[in-house]
Amino acid sequence: MNETIETGKTAAITSYILGIGVFIAMSMNSEDKNAFASFHIRQGLGITLTFISLGLVISNFDSMMISAPMWIFVLVLWSYGITSAIKGETKPVPLLGKYFQKWLSSIS
Repeated sequence: MNETIETGKTAAITSYILGIGVFIAMSMNSEDKNAFASFHIRQGLGITLTFISLGLVISNFDSMMISAPMWIFVLVLWSYGITSAIKGETKPVPLLGKYFQKWLSSIS
């Protein structure tokens, strides 16, 4: 188990670089599938998709009162996810992490 975590740690951490990091991590994990990296790739992709979808909706409002909570929410998810990857844990991010694992189960 520790060997799986150590070999997948770089891809797992890379997956939290919003946007492009997910695709880099997917290519890093494409040959030798690593369960630890796959878990964090799904979490990172979920956070990225959440950020994009909330951003598209919230960009219609020109209010800091609406956009600031979105930024804080995404920052909390991202911080939780990358901290979990660095520590070598497979804890889903709060609120949405379990859904990311279920919805993105085909991503490995």
